[in-house]
Amino acid sequence: MLLSIKTKLKLTASQKELMAKHAGIARFTYNWGLAAWNDLYKDGFKPNKYLLKKFFNNHVKPELPWIKEKGVCQKITQYAFDHLGTAFENFFKKRGERPTFKKKAKHDSFTIDASGKPIPVGGTSVKLPTIGSLKTYEGLPHTTTTKITISRTADDWFIAFAYEVDCQPSVKFVDVVGVDLGIKSLATLSTGEMFENPKTYKKQLRKLRRLSKAHSRKVNGSKNKHKSKIKLAKHHAKVANIRKDTLHKITNYLCKKHAIIVVEDLNVSGMIKNDKLAQAIADCGFHEFRRQLEYKCEKFGSKLIVADQWYPSSKTCSCCGYKKDKLFLSERTFICERCNSVFDRDLNAAINLSRLAKA
Repeated sequence: MLLSIKTKLKLTASQKELMAKHAGIARFTYNWGLAAWNDLYKDGFKPNKYLLKKFFNNHVKPELPWIKEKGVCQKITQYAFDHLGTAFENFFKKRGERPTFKKKAKHDSFTIDASGKPIPVGGTSVKLPTIGSLKTYEGLPHTTTTKITISRTADDWFIAFAYEVDCQPSVKFVDVVGVDLGIKSLATLSTGEMFENPKTYKKQLRKLRRLSKAHSRKVNGSKNKHKSKIKLAKHHAKVANIRKDTLHKITNYLCKKHAIIVVEDLNVSGMIKNDKLAQAIADCGFHEFRRQLEYKCEKFGSKLIVADQWYPSSKTCSCCGYKKDKLFLSERTFICERCNSVFDRDLNAAINLSRLAKA
């Protein structure tokens, strides 16, 4: 199967400047393509990425010598049009919003390849076409890849690529486990184990507000404004990394040790519309949890079962099967009116989910 890896680059000042130059060219190309696409569409034409790419390479690129400077990989413009085409395809299929123009220093990234040749990676350095050798903080697997994406988060640059790997199923200790996701406890297993929600954003909110206020008070265009922007971005990245680390630890544990995993198909976009719980729900990362489970189950040889979002796992008694008409969110303990059983709400839901695998 294909696995992807993303790790931080160890760059010098000149290398960071070169990365920013590549990202700037990719951004310019994308924005030029988007503007041309919009103009052609207004005039009644049906543009596509191939038409725009051909015109750009033959008529626009030759008149822009700064794109062909020494040390700049020319593949970045090709992938800029590919990304634009993918963005419009997702928009037409209602999988995303209409593409908008990219802004400087916001989601900076670019993609390169070696003209179809495999790019060898491994160890703590990688040699990229035209750009040269770059060092990494983390050791990379010894393999090859077809293309590499470099992106910026705060003031740090990261390298990401996909590679093929032969996966061996791990030894399973539990046949079936139900997983109930929540805000108070991030994950409750039918085996009785509970993983607490770190609530990273809530804990760091005070500092984030202080940094945001300090950033807003700086003079636009000043060096202090730039410094405060980097400081704020780094803190946002720290919050996101803590959340991802927690999710990776839980999903690794589930997929390595459990043969069948049953989770609910949560309507996260609908849940976030609740004004009182939107911040807490977004801080949990339910979508990322599901995404990690999907590829890790394939990696470790587990099976993932997704229950219907309308399945009444919380309302049903896991002892006798009695179903309640209503169960308020404030009721954290499930009390059965038929058999008088008493369960923790999340544990009861997890047990009911686990039984779907045997149904």
